[in-house]
Parts: sequence; C-alpha cells; structure tokens
Amino acid sequence: MTTTNPPVSAPPSLAVQVADVELAPEPLDPAQIVSGDPVVTGAVLWESADGRQVRGVWQITPGVVTDTEADEMFVVVSGRATVEIEGGGVLELAPGTAAVLRAGDRTTWTVHETLRKAYHLTLPH
Repeated sequence: MTTTNPPVSAPPSLAVQVADVELAPEPLDPAQIVSGDPVVTGAVLWESADGRQVRGVWQITPGVVTDTEADEMFVVVSGRATVEIEGGGVLELAPGTAAVLRAGDRTTWTVHETLRKAYHLTLPH
C-alpha cells in the first residue's frame, strides 16, 4: 500500500506596506533585558499549518536585549541596531539591510533607533 502526505498549502500571495502594518504588543522576558526599557510589537502575516514557518513584521524600541535565535531571514525597514553574535561576528542593521540568523545563535541586540523588520522564520520540529 502506498501512502501519500496531504499537499502542503502554499502561502497566499500578498503585498503590504511594512511601515503601515498595525502591530500588537509581544511579551519580552524581563531576563532578556540588559539595559533600557525596550518594547516589542509584531504582526504575523502568515503561518504554516504546522506552525514551523512564520512570516511577519516585528519592531523593537531602543535598549539592549539578548536572544537565542531561530533560523531567520529579515529585511530592516526602519531604525538601526547592532547585533553581536556570541562566538561570531557583529551585524550592523540599518534600513535596507537583509540579514540571516542561524537557529541557536545567541545574540545581543543594541537597538539605537526603533527597528522594524519584515521576517521569515523557520522554527525547529
């Protein structure tokens, strides 16, 4: 007997003005805050049925925070930040910058100006 997996639905085609997407508050673990009073907001534009693929818009106000990253590609729309990768390099983020973070990267984000990005995440199984 042959079994087949159900087809994976393709994400919808869409176009949004990233700067105009309405964002909702997202919790930030106080243990991640190194300095300042950063506030995180975001909006999910699409999520796969299994929850492993997510596309959206994310924003953070100035401050310094730590994070452990997912597999992510993003493009900065506005703002500026410096991201230090533990045991790795430093990413300087500004409008128009495309960046890739690897799953498991331990990072420190120093947000100089409120940063907004459009992203695609791939989460682990």
